[in-house]
Amino acid sequence: MFTLFHHPFCPHSRFVRLALGEYGLELRLAEERTWERREAFLALNPAGTTPVMVSEGQPAIPGAGIIAEYLDETHGARMDERRLLPSAMGERIEVRRLMAWFNEKFFEEVSNPLVTERNFLAGDHLTYADLAAAAHLSAIDYLGDVPWIEDDAAKAWYARVKSRPSFRPLLSEWLAGVPASPTYVDLDF
Repeated sequence: MFTLFHHPFCPHSRFVRLALGEYGLELRLAEERTWERREAFLALNPAGTTPVMVSEGQPAIPGAGIIAEYLDETHGARMDERRLLPSAMGERIEVRRLMAWFNEKFFEEVSNPLVTERNFLAGDHLTYADLAAAAHLSAIDYLGDVPWIEDDAAKAWYARVKSRPSFRPLLSEWLAGVPASPTYVDLDF
């Protein structure tokens, strides 16, 4: 059985939890508040970041990418066509490229700013970054596919942007035959 030191809203931790679930591996979750800088956790990962996976008799495995590689090396071959890292070199490179893009670039530019304490994505004032992110999220929100209950900071940010006068015309648009989610036009969702 693995123990995963994680934070519930850490996208990297969620990625590893999904991968472990796909492989059908047992998991014990240990919530880690990285800002507390616990000595015992820093001994596992001196970088002080989640996720970190441990298994009895094995060294700690820090970081989403390293954990994914470990899972493939130890469990991938027996997964056959359900293997999460393909066998062909070109396909493996593409999977790694996209995984890095989401876990590094997307995290740094989109998900991390949304879950931190900034008023807006690029600081204390509304910018094009907020408008671009809100435009994309609004289309997904229309369909009801944004799990707002999972992150209060992201929800508060979206509510600030959604409440702006410039956003009102978007909220009044409807797709024929596709009803909006119940909270789409609700500014206090």
